[in-house]
Amino acid sequence: MIPPLIVARALELGLEWIAVTDHNSAGNVRAVLAAAEGTGLTVTPGLEVESREEVHLVCLFDTAEQAELWGALIARHMPLRKNDERFFGAQFVVDAHGEYVRTEERLLATSADLSVEEVARGVAELGGIVIAAHVDRPANSLLANLGLVPPGLELAGLELSRWADPGNFRRAHPELAGYGLVASGDAHRLSEIQRRTAVISRAATVADLRKALRNEDGCSVEVA
Repeated sequence: MIPPLIVARALELGLEWIAVTDHNSAGNVRAVLAAAEGTGLTVTPGLEVESREEVHLVCLFDTAEQAELWGALIARHMPLRKNDERFFGAQFVVDAHGEYVRTEERLLATSADLSVEEVARGVAELGGIVIAAHVDRPANSLLANLGLVPPGLELAGLELSRWADPGNFRRAHPELAGYGLVASGDAHRLSEIQRRTAVISRAATVADLRKALRNEDGCSVEVA
């Protein structure tokens, strides 16, 4: 999953817009942005934050600076626990060519001491949007961990995992009809990158993605 191979695989699939959302870190965002320069592929910087409730939330921004500011804030709310590479694997930071830069020693596969509401509010204050990650999964999702989408939670939309059928999800959860859907591979391997979500928007920005998920201003999203 080094940056040049991520970009190459996305282009091979005909994707025009992807997001980089490492777990609780924006450390590899700039490398993927640099790898995509001149290719026509838009890369949206972000993080997948794990909240206090162990809920995964996709946090998306327009700039690497915003994502890094949010990553620094998240780091201040995470436990000072060293990563166990034997169990969790190594946490590498690489450059645009995939060459090794450093190893992140602090454990990233853990929860930040922020509630889902605090995560959503913090992202909004930085100009980003939040999409609830893999809501169909039996663990680490809003529906599995909380049983519902908290009233008033500022969400741009909901993400389905690569196993989920959008029609079946809609039928199983009519109470969530007001939320737009995206479907993602939540890819940890090149083979898991998917082409399932079509976004119709004026620009590849988080503001237009929010509009598309809300079917506003001529923007829309369709999930296969």
